[in-house]
Amino acid sequence: MRITSWNVNGYRAVWKKEFLSWLDGHSPDVLCLQETKSHPDQLTEEQLKPLGYNTYWSSAEKRGYSGVSTFSKSEPLEVKYGIGIDEIDSEGRILTTKFENVTVVNAYFPNSQREHTRLDYKLAFCVEIQAYLKDLVKRGENVVLCGDYNVAHKEIDLKNPKTNKKNAGFLPEERDWMSDFLSDGFDDCFRLFCDESGHYTWWSYRPGVREKNVGWRIDYFCTNSEFSKSIKSCVIHPEVMGSDHCPLTLTL
Repeated sequence: MRITSWNVNGYRAVWKKEFLSWLDGHSPDVLCLQETKSHPDQLTEEQLKPLGYNTYWSSAEKRGYSGVSTFSKSEPLEVKYGIGIDEIDSEGRILTTKFENVTVVNAYFPNSQREHTRLDYKLAFCVEIQAYLKDLVKRGENVVLCGDYNVAHKEIDLKNPKTNKKNAGFLPEERDWMSDFLSDGFDDCFRLFCDESGHYTWWSYRPGVREKNVGWRIDYFCTNSEFSKSIKSCVIHPEVMGSDHCPLTLTL
């Protein structure tokens, strides 16, 4: 089973950048998109159901903002929109699809913002999604949490850690939460296979930044530790363009 996650920074925008051709060639079993910025009523029939995929959309109440979508070749056993908390669900940030052997949680974590104006909201979101995942695991489900976490966990996860210590995405509070989450029975799948620096999933749109690989690793696959033995690989695809983020793929 291959699961791919990608913050597309606008589904309708990436659609114009050979998205369909990429999807046809890559052909994951499950595709989790973040920051779709789309409501189903804004999409064509082909955009809604590309290549025969079953698609599910959790959109923000505010148009053109946030949103996640999950595409699946097989029909999930269960689909859940949000986690039952209005402040989170109204922004379309979490979508859960349950399959026979794994539950996939597609999440778009909030950005703390330049002046840290949404840091409290971000940390509250982190606490709630961690509790949600723990509850799924207690019920005997194996979980995969994928998406844009908007956190570079360690210095190895961004090109310039020293100059970013006070910037959103690398704040001590955010990194401390990530450490707590990983010590609470979850694994960072990419780091199970690679402990090297220089592997990033997001780059600024400023000229030359991506070419020089001045990036951040803020998109992740994490699983409950008991399920980690089922992971075959976790790969980042920096060569795929179309967004300021690149996709990554988990193979089970």
